[in-house]
Amino acid sequence: MEEDGRECLQCGSLLAGSSDKRFCSDQCRAAAGNKRKFKDEREQLMRSINVMLQKNRHILRQASPQGKITIRRQVLQVSGFGFRHFTHLYRTQGGNNYHFYYGYLLLPEEKVLIFN
Repeated sequence: MEEDGRECLQCGSLLAGSSDKRFCSDQCRAAAGNKRKFKDEREQLMRSINVMLQKNRHILRQASPQGKITIRRQVLQVSGFGFRHFTHLYRTQGGNNYHFYYGYLLLPEEKVLIFN
């Protein structure tokens, strides 16, 4: 294979092989993709919210292995639970709001009832 002066878009090393090759390795290709993703502020915001939601789901799964439990709100807060973000909201005809976190229902009171 001959080198024709083309360079890797990520690290700048010389490329050998097919004429449409843009990166020298999978690592450079992945690094370039990650850099592109993190440039976009909206993408960063979506990633951070999704990480928080996944963390919330993990905390709820650990707190409620049987599917239903009453737990103090402070216990969830100490565990790092973020009450600000949720996956969907259910409003009853009576005007009550129920927050869902990936299939877990959290009823808002000092003692929180968790349903799976």
